[in-house]
Formats: sequence, C-alpha cells, structure tokens
Amino acid sequence: MPQIICALFAGLVFGAGIAISGMIDPAKVFNFFDFAGNWDPSLALVMASALIVTTIGYRFVLKRPGPLCDTRFHLPTRRDLDLQLIGGSALFGIGWGISGFCPGGAIPALGLGRGEVLVFVGAMVIGIALARLFRNILATRKG
Repeated sequence: MPQIICALFAGLVFGAGIAISGMIDPAKVFNFFDFAGNWDPSLALVMASALIVTTIGYRFVLKRPGPLCDTRFHLPTRRDLDLQLIGGSALFGIGWGISGFCPGGAIPALGLGRGEVLVFVGAMVIGIALARLFRNILATRKG
C-alpha cells in the first residue's frame, strides 16, 4: 500500500508540474519547434529546470541506504547505445513532434476531455502493446 500512495503522490506532483508549466498544450510544443515562426522557448526552460532539479535530487536521494517506498533503487545498468534505444528514442521524438504530446504531458491532459488527447493516449497504449508483442516474438525466436 505505501508504494501505491508514493506512486500516486509522485504522479500528482508530476502532473501538476506539467499542467502549471502549460506543457499539456500541444501548441507549446509545436511553437518550440517552430524556429522560423512563432518560436516559444518555454519548453527548453521546463526541460532545463527538470534537469537541474533531478541532478540535485539524485545527489541527495542516492546517499540514502534505500528508497522510501521500495526495497532498492532501480537504476539503469547498461551504458551502451543499441538499436532498441536509438530506435525507441527516434519514434518517441517523431511522435512528440507530430502530435505535440509526449506521454508525460498527455496523461495529465486527459483531464481536459479533448478528443485528440484520447486518440494520442489510445495510440500510445496500442503502440506499447505492439512493441511488447514484437519484443516477445523476437525473444522467442532467439531462445
């Protein structure tokens, strides 16, 4: 139960930050990529702020013997670049650029009740399911 409460709290803080920063509005994202027209640097400020908070936060959190709501920290162990990482990053960026939504902004935007958000989140869920299916098929063929 404590893990669910921690996850709920973290999600609420994240969603509130996304909503307050205006990143649930796809026009903000489109304007960030519109260098020749109505360029809006606010997305870069949100990303820079997140990077600063994360960098400082990790310095404090990783000094603790363990997380508050789990038995251990779940940190990435791989340091190499592979086709899955590069391909997934490219698909993420293309989807974000085409739709104006990233998953972090789309989930809080569901509360707006806009149709394009529902379409995006639905497509995202289908894409995740297809990626898992494809990965399982590849793992079965290798094994």
